[in-house]
Amino acid sequence: MCEWLELARASTREGDELRLRRREAEFEIRFNGWELVSTRSSRSEEMLATLVCRSLTRARSRMLIGGLGMGFTVRAALDALGPEASITVCELIPAIIDWNRTLIADLARRPLDDGRVTVVNCDVVEILASRQRVFDAVLLDVDNGPEAVLYQSNQRLYSVSGLELIKRSLGSHGTVGIWSADVSSKFEKAMDAAEMTWKRTPVDARGGTTGPDHTIYIAQAAANGDQTSD
Repeated sequence: MCEWLELARASTREGDELRLRRREAEFEIRFNGWELVSTRSSRSEEMLATLVCRSLTRARSRMLIGGLGMGFTVRAALDALGPEASITVCELIPAIIDWNRTLIADLARRPLDDGRVTVVNCDVVEILASRQRVFDAVLLDVDNGPEAVLYQSNQRLYSVSGLELIKRSLGSHGTVGIWSADVSSKFEKAMDAAEMTWKRTPVDARGGTTGPDHTIYIAQAAANGDQTSD
């Protein structure tokens, strides 16, 4: 097997290190040595958008995506939504935005070139706190899940207060989608406490029968306090 070739390297303001690497047709971004996102497991990122979009009925649906990755979630959302929809993508790390416009732009068929997409370089919490009753859907893929937070400041997103913040940013019947590497009972309890109805869906990360399962959580503000899961 061929060795990995480093294509680019970047550092955050806090000193964290990111590396973009390629091995034959595979690409991956590593964060402080940990795999952050990879073309090997892009299916679950696509399914995050696909599952959420099934609940959207407005032609002019407004979506917020926290975490750009390699653009697979954005591409899946664009393919599912109509021409009048709009997507705001919030990415904290400038290098990831740059790589999606250049070195890895073609992996997801250049989603950032689509006129329906606006990319913002900031913490997704800033967008959530400044917008109320704006979005029809909020998708979060900013960590490896509630139990594997890469940025400690993101821990709030998976708490009751963070979920309440997300709920306030949603219009009526708004939907939340959250990507997770694993099932998180702690996060499920937080959704219950925030009075959200939710569903847990396992997704094979690689679209086959031998890959690992990732978890997609789909949630809405509860009308009757009931919660469900697969």
